[in-house]
Amino acid sequence: MTVLTDEELRAAIRREMPGVRADLERLVRIPGIAFTGFDHSHVERSAEAVAELLRGAGIPDVRLVRKGGQPAVLGRRPAPPGAPTVLLYAHHDVQPVGDRSQWLSDPFEPQERDGRLYGRGTADDKAGVMAHIAALRAFGDDLPVGVVLFIEGEEEFGSESLEELLREHRDELASDVIVIADSGNWDVGQPALTTGLRGIVNGFFEVRVLEQAVHSGMFGGAVPDALITLSRLIASLHDDAGDVAVEGLVSTPSAPLDYPEDRFREEAGMLDGVEFIGTGRLVERLWTRPAISILGIDAPPTEGAPNALIPAAKAKFSVRIAPGDDAQRVYDTMTAHLQRHVPWGAQVTVTLEQLGEPCVIDATGPVFEAARQAFAEAWDGVAPVDMGVGGSIPFIATFQELFPKAAILVTGVEDPSTRAHGPNESLHLGEFERVCVAEALLLAKVARVAHTA
Repeated sequence: MTVLTDEELRAAIRREMPGVRADLERLVRIPGIAFTGFDHSHVERSAEAVAELLRGAGIPDVRLVRKGGQPAVLGRRPAPPGAPTVLLYAHHDVQPVGDRSQWLSDPFEPQERDGRLYGRGTADDKAGVMAHIAALRAFGDDLPVGVVLFIEGEEEFGSESLEELLREHRDELASDVIVIADSGNWDVGQPALTTGLRGIVNGFFEVRVLEQAVHSGMFGGAVPDALITLSRLIASLHDDAGDVAVEGLVSTPSAPLDYPEDRFREEAGMLDGVEFIGTGRLVERLWTRPAISILGIDAPPTEGAPNALIPAAKAKFSVRIAPGDDAQRVYDTMTAHLQRHVPWGAQVTVTLEQLGEPCVIDATGPVFEAARQAFAEAWDGVAPVDMGVGGSIPFIATFQELFPKAAILVTGVEDPSTRAHGPNESLHLGEFERVCVAEALLLAKVARVAHTA
């Protein structure tokens, strides 16, 4: 086996990028949405396309696996004697596109504009899949480590069957290093390793005040209506400054990074005059403190609403929980708060939809140093920062449980302008090439670390 130098790997990535981009565009054209109500034959097509890409990249053992949900792709290539094994994770399913009128081009027909490739899944996470493919192609037959690829098919829909799949295939997935390519970088030109992610608790609460709707003139003023009752209960979740008012939720210190307010306002698309909520540093509010959002309300629409007091109203809530907290405990705490603060003796029912644990990654040791060196070289001397993420990847906690000795690296292709999950999602093509270079260099450096250990 030929040992490729770092410069040879850089040259190999440059050589492979046109084909990598073409294959990325082919993947983006497949609308593989795992949500209920969508045509799941596209998810099957997406999985088959990924499987073919893995076989073409020199992975001899590739198959589709599932546990009642959408197909994941599992590929394996044994390690050379004495070399470590690296698990490469990404997902091939995508979010629904939402309101198509908000897209400037067809979400499933990739289009380049100003150095960015637009389309659903260009960044989240089909570029993650292709970063793995690019690294494999760069090495060809000279891959210095063993690899296991696990490309999930329902991450955007909650990874419902992932834990069962991981447990069933635990022996096949056993690795020394795990690279989860589903996060992002601090900024264009500034790489990052994600070292903390918030967890998630989603659920519903319904208030009920009447057996049935009644005349608002005959009974209004003495009988509460359900929507006002629900509104007052929702208002109890935050104090006047916008900080979460549910007692007992955990907050932890954040990374020593400064998030400029003007940059954040632009990235969030905040309207002129709209103020921030909460107190403290932005990175704390976004990464290491709890956040509560109301995602939807079930109540009569305004058009055609009768002059009647509403008997019941329902809201969907989402709590992003800080690293160090426990999802079940947060759900119990949230339930107790809602029961304690519901006004006027109304009945309240709380039901759970989803629990996802937060995680903290100890980013120390030789593998992480190798990763930092790889990133710095790929970004021409710019060292990566450690950052938190306000979003959630709950299955990382499962990886930590099942593979406690593995070094887990959370990387990705996104940048602050990616707009993942929203209209006009895009991938910065220059940063994408750097991500591919970094992954190839990382695999080479991990092999060297093993040989010098």
